[in-house]
Amino acid sequence: MKELRIPLERRRAAGLYRARRIAEGPQGPERIIDGRRLISFCSNDYLGLANHPNVVAAFKKAADKYGVGSGAAHLINGHTRVHHVLEEELAAFTGRARALLFSTGYMANLGVISALVSRGDSVLEDRLNHASLIDAGLLSGARLMRYPHRDIPNLSRRLATREQGEKLIVTDGVFSMDGDIAPLAELGKVAMQHDAWLMVDDAHGLGVLGASGRGSLEHCGIDISRVSILMGTLGKAFGTFGAFVAGSEELIETLIQAARTYIYTTAPPPAIAEATRTALRIAQRDSWRRERLCELVNRFRTGAAALDLPLVKSETPIQPLLIGDAARATIIGDALLEQGILVTAIRPPTVPKGTARLRITLSATHTDAQVDNLLDALATVRLQRLGVNDATR
Repeated sequence: MKELRIPLERRRAAGLYRARRIAEGPQGPERIIDGRRLISFCSNDYLGLANHPNVVAAFKKAADKYGVGSGAAHLINGHTRVHHVLEEELAAFTGRARALLFSTGYMANLGVISALVSRGDSVLEDRLNHASLIDAGLLSGARLMRYPHRDIPNLSRRLATREQGEKLIVTDGVFSMDGDIAPLAELGKVAMQHDAWLMVDDAHGLGVLGASGRGSLEHCGIDISRVSILMGTLGKAFGTFGAFVAGSEELIETLIQAARTYIYTTAPPPAIAEATRTALRIAQRDSWRRERLCELVNRFRTGAAALDLPLVKSETPIQPLLIGDAARATIIGDALLEQGILVTAIRPPTVPKGTARLRITLSATHTDAQVDNLLDALATVRLQRLGVNDATR
């Protein structure tokens, strides 16, 4: 039997050990975590909808009507009217013919890629794609080729070598650990030139980017017909849970027939679907939430520049502060915790070796004072004395 204790000890010594914190109360900028009230800058609740009273009320009302669990997979008897209406509304929101609900974004990505490609085909992915996309490419049986981050010429050369089989280009819309946006217009052109599908995982773009919150495609002004497959999650900007895939009639019918992570999984609770319908309406109506996010991002970046902090270039609510060494990132995160600030240290293998960071995320419900508290805490911790390497900028 494999010895597990020694690898765990090695992981801890390298500063790579993961541990859970226990949170109390609803999601929000301030929470009780491990018994302490902290200001949190590590949530993906970008629009502040996870505890919105109307979203909570919709969930409660639907739970009274439908109960708590869905009871079965969508294809058995778990697909309720509210699931179906939500799919129709998500299709309309994204400008697609159909949408299909999945229980998680991870399962959506695994389901889509494994349903569309297999041995003899090719999956080409940005090297900084989310783990679920990388895993999906590996498990599909197709040849997985990872091109350097945002490197369109490299991608084009790789596509030119793949004359046989289907070709699927896969990218994050907003890269979850760096906060930058994929070059979607260029990707769309390359996909057309090489007769390839283009799939965009817009988990961190939908609700946040674009004048109406339609995500990175709207932000980049790309014709949606260039993107064959759009995946979005519901547990980030929309504040609830689950995911969906949007595309053509034929795509969605293919996934219903062949996506194993859809066929063999219990449907999300109907109350979650009803709460998401309310969150979707709020996200579209309250454009001030996106405007407020932009204000906070600018405020934070201006303050960080004054402190000479090594931020990654990002215009989204994801603001990574590069540290480099994994153990050092953990030390700095712990030092911020002592200042009443919760920011997660992100370490390998989530990010490449030597690029450990603090992943700072902002929400429309943060106050100016809370952002200033974060900046004050960063100044107090004095990152450069703790060994932040200027070369990581």
